[in-house]
Amino acid sequence: MHSISPFLWFDDGAEEAANLYVATFGGKILSERRWGPGAPAPEGSLMAVTFELDGRAYQAFNGGPGHPFSDSFSLSVEFDAQEELDAAWDALLAGGGMPVACGWLADKFGLSWQLVPSGLAKLLADPDPARAERAIKAMLSMVKLDVAVLQAAADG
Repeated sequence: MHSISPFLWFDDGAEEAANLYVATFGGKILSERRWGPGAPAPEGSLMAVTFELDGRAYQAFNGGPGHPFSDSFSLSVEFDAQEELDAAWDALLAGGGMPVACGWLADKFGLSWQLVPSGLAKLLADPDPARAERAIKAMLSMVKLDVAVLQAAADG
């Protein structure tokens, strides 16, 4: 049996990012490793941190510049309540994040996130093609997704 977990390379914000993600999504820090003498970073500064979100371990590494995040990798989070989605959206944008489109944003570290209301998949796969099309059109016009607006659009 193998253990597979995402490994995220940060310039130098791994500790701050891990703390933000844990505070936003209710996880915990599992371990930290610090640079020792003769390392390419100041002795005692954070090298890597392992944290847990929703039962999954993530590793964050302070590896220096040259390896920025891109939209080709994102973390997708589904929310039962619009208020929870709104709070996570605000937390991830704080301090320099950037909203993108259709529920996507990049946090201040450049990591892409998809924040999705739990009812979205059902609306987009509605057996009535006209309802599904209205929901899709509404979604495509949004930056942050709002399930009530999507539902109203589907209902016509």
